[in-house]
Amino acid sequence: MTAVERVADLAKVPVGGALQVTAAGEPVCLVRLDDATVKAVHDTCSHQQYSLAEGWVEDGAIECNLHGSSFDLDTGRPRSLPAVRPIPVYRCEVRDGGVYVDAATPLNDAPVPRH
Repeated sequence: MTAVERVADLAKVPVGGALQVTAAGEPVCLVRLDDATVKAVHDTCSHQQYSLAEGWVEDGAIECNLHGSSFDLDTGRPRSLPAVRPIPVYRCEVRDGGVYVDAATPLNDAPVPRH
């Protein structure tokens, strides 16, 4: 059973930027790639406990502001060190001016980062 929930107004997520929200009790990083495309990943870097929403968005990835690890927004896999473990990726939809996330059922098998 899925637990899709509205987590933000689309207007609150900056194009080319990120926003931290909570879904299914977990911190989630929303990344808006263009006017209508938003991706959702777990907001905690798998290298150290740090919010990915504080980082930079570039080329389909989010880069952690603390040590520079970047994560692919489609797969959750790290693209650069020091992170070596992936982060969970969640189904995300934009409709009726809202952003909806199903954080209860990740799209990959990455463990939730717990430090």
